[in-house]
Amino acid sequence: QLQLTEEEKRLLAQEGVTLPGDLPLTQAEERLLKKVRRKIRNKQSAQDSRRRKKEYLDGLESRAAACSALNRELRKKVQELEKSNGSLLQQLQALIKETSTKPAQTGTCVLV
Repeated sequence: QLQLTEEEKRLLAQEGVTLPGDLPLTQAEERLLKKVRRKIRNKQSAQDSRRRKKEYLDGLESRAAACSALNRELRKKVQELEKSNGSLLQQLQALIKETSTKPAQTGTCVLV
């Protein structure tokens, strides 16, 4: 007996074909059944391909969002470090200026 899935029955009905319930099938009927099964496989393959593409794109979007967030954090950190660096540079320049304007002090060293 010929066992058909619901999808196969639906596609055969769309084609306007009815297959007998018993085997063997004629060559023309076998060709029609192969054609319908190939359409079903192609449809499933296309669905799988679209699903994989969507998963890939979702992954890329989440990675891009994570990279953007990290980029924002790093830019903020760079700004903070540049500000801190500028402040330290000013302090260093002030110390250099302060030490260069003082006269050199002489000291006495005692050796015991």
